[in-house]
Amino acid sequence: MLLKVVNLNKQYQKSGRGVLALDNISFEVKKGDFVTITGPSGSGKSTLLLSLAGLIKTTSGEIYFNDFRIDNANDKHLSDFRKKHVGFVMQNFALIPYLTATENVMLPLAISKFSKKEKISKAETLLKLVDLVDRKNHLPRELSAGQQQRVAIARALINKPDLILADEPTGNLDPSLSSEILNLLKLINRDSGMTIVMVTHSPEAAKFGTMKIHLQEGKINTLQHNYKIEVPHLDLQN
Repeated sequence: MLLKVVNLNKQYQKSGRGVLALDNISFEVKKGDFVTITGPSGSGKSTLLLSLAGLIKTTSGEIYFNDFRIDNANDKHLSDFRKKHVGFVMQNFALIPYLTATENVMLPLAISKFSKKEKISKAETLLKLVDLVDRKNHLPRELSAGQQQRVAIARALINKPDLILADEPTGNLDPSLSSEILNLLKLINRDSGMTIVMVTHSPEAAKFGTMKIHLQEGKINTLQHNYKIEVPHLDLQN
């Protein structure tokens, strides 16, 4: 089991009273799952995703990544965990505006042992994967929204993570570009076996999941497995 969440609770203080953002959440994620998390605004979707990354401290309960316990780890261990095992894809792309596409993809390798030539090669291989190698020297402002999100996905893959955490990755895209990005994520999931956990408000995006979690007022309202969608083949061997 890649991820295991046991009786997870997160309580915030608001106007002098406790608000339960996550209420006794439990589920397990296998390697290679594509998990979609849906629910209305305020249902706890983003809180859950940030908890899985160790970016917020939960109130009680346990989160395991393989044998590593996330919920009570110290900052150094959490930082190492994220560097080695997690890639992030955000709604606003989070690209550095004065860096080229190649330089943005290379960012997670900044303190790695690889030479600059090796870093550039790895970045360009991933830009080729997301069909953007011809835009490798372009700045974010010179790219469309869909192209910027593809650069962000390439950056998330550069460290070969076990887990991609995606927070509303199509939230700033029109329907056509949304479909393009979702197909790319699904192809990566299917052809590499990389696990993806994606928060989305879109019922259409949720259909891409092999495991679908719907939250309501901080609780799991429904949990479904094994929904599959047909997508074309993508060669991830390069």
